[in-house]
Amino acid sequence: MIEFKRVSRSFMVGGQEVAALRDIDLNIAAGDYVSIMGPSGSGKSTLLNLIGLLDRPSSGIYRLDGGNVTDLDDQQQARVRSEKIGFVFQSFHLIPRLSAAMNIELPLILAGIPPAERRARVTALLENYGLTDRAEHRPDQLSGGQKQRVAIARATSMHPAVLLADEPTGNLDQTTGREVINLLEKLTEQNVTLIMVTHDPAIGGRAMRQLHMVDGRITNESNT
Repeated sequence: MIEFKRVSRSFMVGGQEVAALRDIDLNIAAGDYVSIMGPSGSGKSTLLNLIGLLDRPSSGIYRLDGGNVTDLDDQQQARVRSEKIGFVFQSFHLIPRLSAAMNIELPLILAGIPPAERRARVTALLENYGLTDRAEHRPDQLSGGQKQRVAIARATSMHPAVLLADEPTGNLDQTTGREVINLLEKLTEQNVTLIMVTHDPAIGGRAMRQLHMVDGRITNESNT
């Protein structure tokens, strides 16, 4: 499903080259549940951004579903993201002026899904995530847990094969965080590949595979 071969990513900072990732070799199969852990600055989010085609490697090869996506142009990468990858972020990234239903529907509009199918998908997602009575509420009218449920519904509206979650419980209390993790984990039962960055070892330890990063390298992998 996901294959990295000697992938590195460097940035220029103050005129000096800084290595964020160093020669990463990684294979993630369809349906895997993977957590990525490590101290701040270890390269966790950079790795997630590369997997999600939000950034490009400085060197190395990235294959997704057997196809080399490393050198696709911006438009081609955007199409792959739309069709195969969903994102859930710590700060939700909902559009403030849009209702919960419209936030969920937005990826479907951008993908050109016909209106009748869009409405059916949004209605089903609102029901599945317990948001039917919040459909017309804007983000500022929702609790943190409700915002994250809207974000998950939006991320799954295009039926992605891969779901990337960057600190999805970071802005939530412990109880609400557990509820969100349970929702994400249920998606793996549908063969969705779940890859989650977290600082919380209790959350990271729930994944089938745990990758530990230091200084841009995967230094250890454990399994449950």
